[in-house]
Amino acid sequence: MIVEPSGAACGATIRGVDLAGELTPALMNEIHSAFMKHKVLAFADQQMDDDALERFSMAMGEFGDDPFFDPIEGRKNIAAIQREADETSPLFAEQWHSDWSFMAQPPKATCLMAIEIPPVGGDTMFCDQAAAFAALPDARKDELRKIKAIHSARRGYAPDGLYGDSDNGRSMAIRPGEAAMATYSHPLIKPHPETGEEVLFFSISYTIGFEGYSDEQAMALTMELHQWCDEERFHYRHKWEPGMLVMWDNRCLNHKATGGYEGHRRELHRTTIAA
Repeated sequence: MIVEPSGAACGATIRGVDLAGELTPALMNEIHSAFMKHKVLAFADQQMDDDALERFSMAMGEFGDDPFFDPIEGRKNIAAIQREADETSPLFAEQWHSDWSFMAQPPKATCLMAIEIPPVGGDTMFCDQAAAFAALPDARKDELRKIKAIHSARRGYAPDGLYGDSDNGRSMAIRPGEAAMATYSHPLIKPHPETGEEVLFFSISYTIGFEGYSDEQAMALTMELHQWCDEERFHYRHKWEPGMLVMWDNRCLNHKATGGYEGHRRELHRTTIAA
């Protein structure tokens, strides 16, 4: 297995492995070690069907829930992240987030398998939330450790949210609902359960406030943290290739989609791996 670090805040490309083949304990140990170190792994030159995608996902852990997506036909645990060539609805997931952070137990990881990749655009951005926290002054770290952040899916998936009842012409099988109004609080600074790194567990998409903060105070802190994490030194920009599987650690990363492929179709198959 060849590991090629991205040279950015996180991310590595993996070559020389066949994830559709035998997933031996030795191989999975190597993959796990690389995953803990680099946080985003892009496996190049894969020939994986949906069966192989499910096998690899299960080798990494149990399937997690995808509360606001319908799965693809014939599968329970694979969703299609897709956009048609002539689609004009707002780009899906173009704001920083960690997948399903509003759940009591947010997922460990997400896998995306390239099905149809446009010739231009469609990069995925990642932000290392551990690096962002580590770079803060010590006094500010101490202040943030005392705060609990309130997470919710309401901005995106409530009936009046971005992907709600007025979101027309979208090819993805998104299913908004009243369940998106629920909230769950997490410590703003969470230790990674495997590495112990302290992580700024926050995003502009799903963090809707902070316990004990007024709306004005919450907005000020939200913008402070968003602008800090938006600095390029904490980022990795992933460029997709045909036949590529990408897996990332939701416990220490935020990510977002980018466009730039108007007139081209894009489709990836996604699995979610539970904590």
